[in-house]
Amino acid sequence: DHRRGVGAVQERLQQADLPPGVVNIVTGAGATGAAVVGHPDVDKVAFTGSTGVGRAIAKSVAGTHKKVTLELGGKAPNVVFADADLDKAIATAVKTFCGNSGQVCSAGTRLFVQESIHDEVAERVASEAATWKAGDPFAADTKLGPLISARQRDRVWSYIGAGQESGAALRLGGKAWNGPGYFVEPTVFDNVKNGMKIAQE
Repeated sequence: DHRRGVGAVQERLQQADLPPGVVNIVTGAGATGAAVVGHPDVDKVAFTGSTGVGRAIAKSVAGTHKKVTLELGGKAPNVVFADADLDKAIATAVKTFCGNSGQVCSAGTRLFVQESIHDEVAERVASEAATWKAGDPFAADTKLGPLISARQRDRVWSYIGAGQESGAALRLGGKAWNGPGYFVEPTVFDNVKNGMKIAQE
């Protein structure tokens, strides 16, 4: 819940005993964000979100004194070489794409693996991802909660379909969770070529 997260930040700031006005939290949707970005007293804008909104922010501050940091997600890969600690590398790789149900700007949705260890890593990544149980996020044994909406779930399914249609090998998952909510089980593709939609988007 967004409000609970904001409340936790407010509590921490109060505990830090900062002087009034040092940190101000303004919540709201797009119009609120646009008002903050466009305000003449705002000197720095840091935004994490979609490329489209990032472009709008860049246009809005062009020609002003404002400094801007845009973190617009991406497909940056994790890279695993043969001399890596594979236990740690595999656990980290899976956590980066399964954590927060993959809904995080730094989700490591690509994994580049040195050819000599490819087969072992592919098998172990699929096995580790299979342990991420989908279900009620309040249940103690759940590791994978729901996606944010039916629209996002359908979008994920469309990418899974695109991966299969383009010839990538589905090693794990690709199905909906059997229950209420917008779940997709952990999904792992292998033999993905860089030009494929699932590698580019």
